Amino acid sequence: MNRLEELRGPMPSHPHDARAIAALAANPGCARRALMDAAGVDKDRVARHLGFPAPFGQSQFAITRGNVFEALVKENGCAELLRLLRELLGLPIAQVGYQDVESVGSHLRHSHTRALIDRAAREDDGTAVFYDHPLFSLEIAGHTSYLEPDVVAFQIGGRFRIVEIKSFGLIDGQAEPEKVAAAARQAAVYVLALRTLMADLGHDPERVSHDVVLVCPENFANRPAAALVDVRKQLAVLKRQLARMTRVDRLLEGLPRDLTFDLVPDPDGVPTRPADELAGALRQVPARYAPDCLSTCDMCMFCRDEARCDGSTDLLGRQIRDQLGGVSRMTEALGLAEGTLEPAEGQEEIARLLRLADRLREEALN
Repeated sequence: MNRLEELRGPMPSHPHDARAIAALAANPGCARRALMDAAGVDKDRVARHLGFPAPFGQSQFAITRGNVFEALVKENGCAELLRLLRELLGLPIAQVGYQDVESVGSHLRHSHTRALIDRAAREDDGTAVFYDHPLFSLEIAGHTSYLEPDVVAFQIGGRFRIVEIKSFGLIDGQAEPEKVAAAARQAAVYVLALRTLMADLGHDPERVSHDVVLVCPENFANRPAAALVDVRKQLAVLKRQLARMTRVDRLLEGLPRDLTFDLVPDPDGVPTRPADELAGALRQVPARYAPDCLSTCDMCMFCRDEARCDGSTDLLGRQIRDQLGGVSRMTEALGLAEGTLEPAEGQEEIARLLRLADRLREEALN
């Protein structure tokens, strides 16, 4: 048993889905998350056992609305999607082929996806094809994760694009930046998986475009609208984080040999390990909490509580934390601002700015 398996305990490795992989790009500096993901620890199960379940999950109404919208975009062999792509990409074609990869059965979807993509890349006859329900794979720290997008890969003239269908609204041509950013990170995972597949098949991975097609409902109606989103930045961060996970030995260095995140389940699979003991084990691996974690990581509530107890400036968000230049505690920042704490070497400028901000605050209040 290797060290990562010891960390996980006897539970099987938890598979990574696209949302979990995308979250790696959202907070690449968090060693706790990188280690738990590399070990295949079920973070949701751990968080629930600790008493800090993540506030994720869509309402049944939102799920139903999303399914209805996706079905609308894909009905009649993706006829509506073809209209959108004609407008967005200026496609000169009248017809597009349609392949539902799911039709071969779940156990053959991955191999069927490989065969279809390989044939399209080799023939390169300019034929346009939608691939619905493809199944990609991606190596995450030595484990193969299978990605089951509810999106369509589109191929024309030897070039492939990822189409991401989301049910959040596009109002007057604008959508919430946080939701667009999350969709871009998730689409980047699919782009990376498809490029990896192309490379495995001996084709140029750059034939998969870094511009993904984002489809959303427009102006409170169910009428779809489409836009191109460049995911090169998300791809670069994702690649760096996945490479970091392959060098996870560095994260293991210095950790106690007996450290484990094992939940010690009973014969029925119910965790029996005391929550305080498990929390103590987790605290031996540093986290890098940020408010963004609340929408991306299963461990967010536990790490937020930890940051609050420590009075960490991480609670203020990455931008302010970075501006504080290494001042990691609220009490330290307040002490520098109020002049009750002398700045250490290198903190003179940040202390001056904090005192200025404190004086302006006092003047505004008075």
